[in-house]
Amino acid sequence: QVQLVESGGALVQPGGSLSLSCAASGFTFSAFAMSWYRQAPGNEREFVARILPAGEITNYQDTVKSRFTISSDNAKNTVYLQMSRMKPEDTAVYYCSAESLGAWGQGTQVTVSS
Repeated sequence: QVQLVESGGALVQPGGSLSLSCAASGFTFSAFAMSWYRQAPGNEREFVARILPAGEITNYQDTVKSRFTISSDNAKNTVYLQMSRMKPEDTAVYYCSAESLGAWGQGTQVTVSS
């Protein structure tokens, strides 16, 4: 069955960096767009970044565009989110998704605080 497992969430100081990973299984990873979303307490889940199949096209939410980078490794069936110059407002549970399959991971907590 389709499975997405995120990892890498942690407590990080403002201005710091963190990398998230999402290991995928149960489908042809290279054929599907993969996305990262996040949900902060009291807020709705929001789009963060997307990478299209072949990894040549990416999209970002405006607030993260110059700070976050999404990438994928088809050999490892893994999508990554590299986050830099992090801000307290980046604090959220981060989810990866294969949206066209309706698949979501369980989420990983990212906290940005001094």
